Amino acid sequence: MTNSAYDTLLEHLKTTAALEQIGGILMWDQEVMMPRKGNAQRAEQNAALEATIHARRTDPRLPDWFDSIDEDSLDMAGKANLREAKRAYERNTKIPAELATELARATSAAQMVWADARANDDFAAFAPTLENILDLRRQEAACLANGGDLYDALLNDYEPDAKSETLAALLGSLRPTLTDLRGRIAEKPPAPRITQPFPADVQMRVARRLADAFGYDWEAGRLDFSTHPFSSGNNQDSRITTRVNPDNVFDCFYSTIHEVGHSRYEQNMPLELARTPAGQYASMGVHESQSRMLENQIGRSRAFTEWMFGVMQEEMGDFGLTTPEDLYRAVNRVEAGYIRTEADEVHYNLHILMRFELESAMIRGDLQVADLEGVWNETFERDFGVAVDKPSNGVLQDVHWSVGLFGYFPTYSLGNIYAGELFATMQQDIPSLGEYFRKGETGEAMAWLKANVHDKAHLKAPEDIIADAVGHKPTAAPLAAYLEAKFSDLYDL
Repeated sequence: MTNSAYDTLLEHLKTTAALEQIGGILMWDQEVMMPRKGNAQRAEQNAALEATIHARRTDPRLPDWFDSIDEDSLDMAGKANLREAKRAYERNTKIPAELATELARATSAAQMVWADARANDDFAAFAPTLENILDLRRQEAACLANGGDLYDALLNDYEPDAKSETLAALLGSLRPTLTDLRGRIAEKPPAPRITQPFPADVQMRVARRLADAFGYDWEAGRLDFSTHPFSSGNNQDSRITTRVNPDNVFDCFYSTIHEVGHSRYEQNMPLELARTPAGQYASMGVHESQSRMLENQIGRSRAFTEWMFGVMQEEMGDFGLTTPEDLYRAVNRVEAGYIRTEADEVHYNLHILMRFELESAMIRGDLQVADLEGVWNETFERDFGVAVDKPSNGVLQDVHWSVGLFGYFPTYSLGNIYAGELFATMQQDIPSLGEYFRKGETGEAMAWLKANVHDKAHLKAPEDIIADAVGHKPTAAPLAAYLEAKFSDLYDL
């Protein structure tokens, strides 16, 4: 028995991955560059591409190749490629080609419908489109679930082998810490804030310098605008977007840092594993751990904001805060805001828990789209103590459901938990981190992440990659301890 079958499989997988990357570029173009009238045309292009990719993922030769491969002769990457190829084949052969194609068509067309509804604060204009996408995703979940939980079937697309019951317990364990912190902070005087507006060009000068500070490779990426910031691409073509709000510069600055975290993970993947399953990211929870750590544990640290204060003075002049400590307090200001991507660290996971509960209820048939806006508004006021004023600040703020990403939201909080674990260990391994951050130097931190996370790609299960990096099975305890210590200090609790 030889491994020529493995070589054949690998070439097949690499070509399929190249087609998937083309799909990513089409998505980026649709969000950033495409003229409005191209929406229907792009939906058909995406549908045609998805039909081709689905045919390759379900190629009837794949089982024969699997059976002909001598797994014992493969190295670690080879075994990971075979494992993930089998997993993908098992999943995709359960999905009818017609359903996969229609999902690609519907979610592509839905993005502009959502963007228009959001701009017009009109949920009713988006509801029929969401109904259709929800129906298609529920059909897909039914194909995958084998009689099991529909939501878990979709969750596994983003966090392999995860169970919503386990995640609910893990994420829910944070709720007492978060609600207690929020209550104690509410009794304290508010932190300072920047009140004057700044134009897009000024904000983008700062944003680019922030990306530079984290080693973003401009020859392998670019920074553009989109309605909802995102990162797209792989290896040597990994692009990011941000958005500008003249009245809130931190939305631009921290969206940029967040997406740089995603993109640095992709840019750092081992090139020798490019276009193979082993060379992809481990899971969305691991991906989010990279972006959230750069955004919060590093980007909102006292040390980093000391350096950032000087950058803002150089690019913005007098921006209304007089000391680095004022900036540190401003970027960590705790208040119950509407927008998830602008939320402070105390409220952020409460945003995720709400979306997790709503989307799992929709997938399981316990919540109808017709009732979604009302339930969203009631739940938000219960959890945050503030009434939603308009749909763009409520149910229409996130792009995820328009593109069919049901099962994605809980990975954000899982990413926060992983980030808490990783940063605690990084601090132990590099005691002088703060000294580097005060000079805007993140090279030591990024090198640690590359060695412990990025280089591991998808060679192991995501939880195992984190466990190997920190020395134990990950829990929410380091994140809870970090939040308690940070905000007790900030607000003199």
